[in-house]
Amino acid sequence: MRRVGYVVSQGLWVLLVALVLATAYGGYRARRDGRFAGLAGLRAGLLANSGFEHGLGERATLLQFSSAFCAPCRATRRVLADVAEMVPGVVHVEVDAERHLALVRRAKVTRTPTTLILDSQGREALRAAGAPRKEDVLSALTKVVGH
Repeated sequence: MRRVGYVVSQGLWVLLVALVLATAYGGYRARRDGRFAGLAGLRAGLLANSGFEHGLGERATLLQFSSAFCAPCRATRRVLADVAEMVPGVVHVEVDAERHLALVRRAKVTRTPTTLILDSQGREALRAAGAPRKEDVLSALTKVVGH
């Protein structure tokens, strides 16, 4: 009987540790999801020779990587399109990640939606994995275009 109590106790500890780790990871993801992070330096030429031809914005380009069955991608599309309409010289470009795998690899995109903010020269300035809020996009865009 004593052995059964030990096994149950050990199982409860494993369950408790799993719940704590899952909660911590969920909290981390909630804080990071959709937040823009800068790079150590601007990464140049992301779209050059990529086989994906699209014009860049005069001031910046909101480059969104999406997939067909991604619900947050639809919300991100609306947010980025709204921001592009609000800010002169900014365009929103959506890339189907499944059709442009070489570009996905080159950009080191690991999930959709992922949004890159490119400067006027097409250099990656900031990126966010997950669905960003409009306020976060506008704030990040201000850092790139200056005002």
